[in-house]
Amino acid sequence: MPSIDRPDTTEYATFYKEYIGLVPDGPVRETLRDQIGETLALLKPLSEERARHRYAPGKWSMKEVLGHVADAERIFAYRALRIARDDATPLPGFDENAYVKVAGFDARPWRELLEDLRIGRQATLRLLETFDGAALLRRGTANEAPASARGLLYVIAGHERHHVKILKERYLSA
Repeated sequence: MPSIDRPDTTEYATFYKEYIGLVPDGPVRETLRDQIGETLALLKPLSEERARHRYAPGKWSMKEVLGHVADAERIFAYRALRIARDDATPLPGFDENAYVKVAGFDARPWRELLEDLRIGRQATLRLLETFDGAALLRRGTANEAPASARGLLYVIAGHERHHVKILKERYLSA
């Protein structure tokens, strides 16, 4: 399995710079593997009632945040797959607020949402095993911005870290 170095700024949309900055140095594969366990350990003890908590009116509940993280990982992994397989088709963006609005995450059991996140990460890690060095460096377009498969793997890791940070600061500290 090839080493996966940090992507340069031409491999992801400027919007994702903050997320990628949250990914620690070292093998991103191990970060992806380890962080899911940390996230699940943090969130698993929460009750259904606590998981529906919103830190302010109009903000997502913790269930909605978790559902969003799982949805986004699926989308980013799909983009990485298409780009790694040398599909030059420009890939569309998505409206995360519209997705959350219709997903019904608050009606789903907390344990089920946690399991969705775990299974999604397992699938991402399995997909990553199919990427060789050339596949990781292939580039395409996603949401009208440049993207590489490698860059998208870092986005997945950083996106989760971003939302876990928000959960800790705004939901779990109260």
